[in-house]
Amino acid sequence: MDRQLTLMVVHAHPDDECLSTGGILARYTEEGIRTVLVTCTNGEQGDGEGGVKPGEPGHDDEAVARRRLGELRESVAHLGVDHLELLGYRDSGMDGWDGNGHPDAFANVPVETAAARLAALMEHYRPQVVVTYDETGGGGYGHPDHVQTHRVTVAAAERTGIPDKLYYTAIPRSAIKRMFELMRESGADVGDFTPSDDFGTPDERVTSVLDVSPYVERKLKALRAHESQGENIFLLRMPEEAQQQAFSHEAFERVLSKVDTPKHEEDLFAGLRDS
Repeated sequence: MDRQLTLMVVHAHPDDECLSTGGILARYTEEGIRTVLVTCTNGEQGDGEGGVKPGEPGHDDEAVARRRLGELRESVAHLGVDHLELLGYRDSGMDGWDGNGHPDAFANVPVETAAARLAALMEHYRPQVVVTYDETGGGGYGHPDHVQTHRVTVAAAERTGIPDKLYYTAIPRSAIKRMFELMRESGADVGDFTPSDDFGTPDERVTSVLDVSPYVERKLKALRAHESQGENIFLLRMPEEAQQQAFSHEAFERVLSKVDTPKHEEDLFAGLRDS
């Protein structure tokens, strides 16, 4: 029997699945391709009830994790994801936060330990296509858990040899520039903020841009499901035109392909559908 076409997307926290990969998860599920979302941490370092921040009085890590995992399940229901897998590691928090020093924080777990667990999932689902972040955690983001997710995913892919294609999520610098220009033109309050020249993915590294415009509303519903973190998701406060611009395409950098594929793709399964 032919191996079932399968997409595995590996993210760090509940809510990371929406922006850069919500469209492909919805699109490929609709096409009949099996979709697997792996979330590495439980999101303990997110906002608590009433917007209480980590380290502030009243912040309950366990309660935050329970709520965020519930929101994650609602999100994947909107996106139609076939399988949600939780590695269950502790959220490390942003770079420089006290949570970085917790001995159980995901960023402090030996890469080979977490990679063995992810490798077992790859052995089980046998995905042809795997998507995660680049070495900077995604366009220069630098979050310790995103960087760790990159290391763990690459190690698991190398250990198993299963994926035929490996991609990193990409935020093209030209798209970021266009988005902020559009926001200013629409009168959105972005203050004096201007993205730095090194934020995002250099356009020349982008190999794959997918049209996911039919799934924008589903992406928005998935993002809104993460209600507890709404204060931190500025894209939800953007004008509708800017949201359409930001959400209608998803970009990726192909870093591994064992099959012949076009230099520039519009389908992550190019070269695999007839093999």
